[in-house]
Amino acid sequence: MNQTKSFLRAALTLLLIAAATAPALPQSKETTKAAPVTDTLRASGAAPGERDARLWQKALKLQRSSIVVDSHNDILSIMFDENYDIGQSSVGKYHTDIARMKEGGLSAEFFSVYVDRSYAAGGGSARRAMDLIDMVYRAAEKYPNDLMMSYSVADIRRAKKAKKIAALMGIEGGHAIENSLMALRDFYRLGVRYMTLTHNNTNDWADACCDTAKHNGLSDFGKEVVREMNRIGMLVDVSHVSDKTMSDVLDISTAPVIASHSSARALASRPRNIPDDLLRRIAKNGGVVMINFYPIFIDQKAIDASEARAARLKPQRDALNERYKNDPKRLEEELTKLGDANPLPPTPLSVLVDHFDHVAKVAGIDHVGIGSDFDGVSSLPEGMKDIAQLPNLTYELLRRGYSERDVRKVLGENFLRVFAEAERVAARASGGQVSRDGSVRRIEGGKK
Repeated sequence: MNQTKSFLRAALTLLLIAAATAPALPQSKETTKAAPVTDTLRASGAAPGERDARLWQKALKLQRSSIVVDSHNDILSIMFDENYDIGQSSVGKYHTDIARMKEGGLSAEFFSVYVDRSYAAGGGSARRAMDLIDMVYRAAEKYPNDLMMSYSVADIRRAKKAKKIAALMGIEGGHAIENSLMALRDFYRLGVRYMTLTHNNTNDWADACCDTAKHNGLSDFGKEVVREMNRIGMLVDVSHVSDKTMSDVLDISTAPVIASHSSARALASRPRNIPDDLLRRIAKNGGVVMINFYPIFIDQKAIDASEARAARLKPQRDALNERYKNDPKRLEEELTKLGDANPLPPTPLSVLVDHFDHVAKVAGIDHVGIGSDFDGVSSLPEGMKDIAQLPNLTYELLRRGYSERDVRKVLGENFLRVFAEAERVAARASGGQVSRDGSVRRIEGGKK
């Protein structure tokens, strides 16, 4: 165990030294050729003949001029696990590549540093996170004309002016810090600007939405994690946590929080979604709820159909689990084939936009944004099949009567406001000194 900890600290130190001392790279020729949002965008929210041409042009113009932030994209795990080059086209295979990010008018992307729960049980959570972090830097260095590593609101605005996509990172799964506030600060130094306190698994200090509760929300150490995130300027992400954990966070956080990829429970009954009372508390906190696009989280009809399908296919799934219990990759492939052969009914784009509507009405227009979950989900609504189709959301919001000012808020300005306030809270608390007054507390597994 001591050798593992020594390796971790040494690896973090080497990465920090490399980041601080590496010279700027020359401009690469490996730059994607896609133009920004164009008139030929694939808009399938309505057939071209049914779409209001003048409103569509207005939507495209607004998309071009706005800062568009997506707070959660899982393409990073694919980049690492499948050796996928995000500069190459993956149309029909994945939801994201640089060309389609440009086509969709994206200004800033948070790459999800997703650490599966298996690492919490088997070890190696921090190393997995560092491997993924390195992949973001590799992509930005390979495509410097397209991607710009960014760590602040000012960086995002600079990237927009430079016609580049701001590349940011958020850790998904608080077990990645391996119960160490020192590791939390090291991840901040490596560029991580938010952390989802849990994934679907309850960890040693916070209860998750979809697992057995062990701490009645946040443990004492979990509360200290939140305070330290406030102090250094790392956004606290309450997606995936239990309702009680979310309530505890809102009780103690001195900075606005985010839900990086969650939707409204009033419209779709899933524990991953946020109930109205907590939506109002997030608004009071000054935070923002970034809407998840996954049909199984947003469409009650899809949820009901999914549950019926699961019951119907249980014998086949059980047989596959037994047959490929020692081959997880093959098991995933076979389960995917089974699901594809038994598709769920399509979810219309209007159902997705209903969630934006609901959060805007309950929490307020200043408290809703985009948290797509592209490349982390197996299906998407009609008219939002990949990242290039983001302008369809802008068109639909305008069609529903939202003002251009309010649409800009949803597209990115709400998130930037929250990010900027978290930066101000940290500046007052730490004066930019990340470690000096930080807690050195850590816990061993199972202790609070």
